Amino acid sequence: MKHRFISNMDIVMFSFQSWDTEIGSNFKDMAIELAKNNRVLFVNRALDRSSLYKHKNEAVTKTRLASIKKGINEIEQVAPNIWIQNPRVIVESINGIPFAGLHDWLNKINGKRLAKQINKAIAQLNFSNVLLINDNDFIRGFYLKEMISCSEYIFYIRDYMLGVDFFKRHGPRLEKGMMEKADMVVANSTYLADYARKNNPHSFYIGQGCDFTPFLAVDDSIPDDLATIGHPIIGYTGFISAWRIDIDIIKHIAEQCPLYNIVLVGPVDWMFKKEALSHLKNVHFLGGKPPAVLVNYIKHFDVCINPQIMNEITTGNYPRKADEYLAMGKPLVATATDGMKMFDSYCFLCRTKEEYAEKINYVIDNRGLADNDAIKQQRKEFALSHTWEDSIGMLGDAYYSVKK
Repeated sequence: MKHRFISNMDIVMFSFQSWDTEIGSNFKDMAIELAKNNRVLFVNRALDRSSLYKHKNEAVTKTRLASIKKGINEIEQVAPNIWIQNPRVIVESINGIPFAGLHDWLNKINGKRLAKQINKAIAQLNFSNVLLINDNDFIRGFYLKEMISCSEYIFYIRDYMLGVDFFKRHGPRLEKGMMEKADMVVANSTYLADYARKNNPHSFYIGQGCDFTPFLAVDDSIPDDLATIGHPIIGYTGFISAWRIDIDIIKHIAEQCPLYNIVLVGPVDWMFKKEALSHLKNVHFLGGKPPAVLVNYIKHFDVCINPQIMNEITTGNYPRKADEYLAMGKPLVATATDGMKMFDSYCFLCRTKEEYAEKINYVIDNRGLADNDAIKQQRKEFALSHTWEDSIGMLGDAYYSVKK
């Protein structure tokens, strides 16, 4: 399908995640694709007062402080047409304030601080006719449409954030107001596009891409921490979070399939009760890895899993890792969320923990049926059809349909 791409514009991308995030980032990949035809300023998440004290020794905090105190890497060009900004500002941590009026007053002050920095960068880079795209941040980004020199404002929703406890106090009214004031809303799943359309008729599904470059050039090397683990290996890569990953599914697989090794590769959040699995000798946490090396882990998995917990956060999100697994031809066993429906013909979907064990056993016991070369190729071709070029093309189609 031929798309009409956004071209010859100056784009400011205000992100809920930072460019230097340890995990894969949709918004970063979108910036790279948009920069093929536009100039892009990617604004890193500003340091907040709480993080300054809680995470003062972390590398990200030190990077932000270096910019704030000395202007080091305040604006850095990282690729043709892409600049990264580390705002020279500390915003106040205000989520704990129970009073809406006081919260909004302080949020507006935070917004003014951020907007001053962003407008400074816009002027320094000589940007004009700016298109502002906000990545899912309906709190810090709430007032930016009015405060930044921009011609259009797009809100991008890729997760249902109101299901997270942190956002439940102020999130419902702010997200609703954010969508209502945006010139358009775009989403990476049909579920979230339908959800957004309740607050803004100009809401569009733009799909999602995946950077398959690492998956097409993988070598046969085995990471040292994986080489000592015996097969069959049931593997997962990604953020291990209590509000995304169902610990009961992992525990059930480990107990019902004691001869299999469950390998979990990724950072673990503080809410995930890792110790609840510590008695299971066939469950291995290998920690976070650079995105570029994850492919070397996936290559040696016998079965990939996406054991999402079924809740209002996960049901509609796009399963990015499903594309990554399938791009390598790997058999995938995953939770049957709304977002996984489009993958139904290429993986094994489960609604219970019992189904997980059953379908993993089926794949291991019937490799000739479940994992032959023809089926592997079908998986690869399906995943590789999900490109960022197509997603950004759909964004352009939506943008020009509203603008006309």
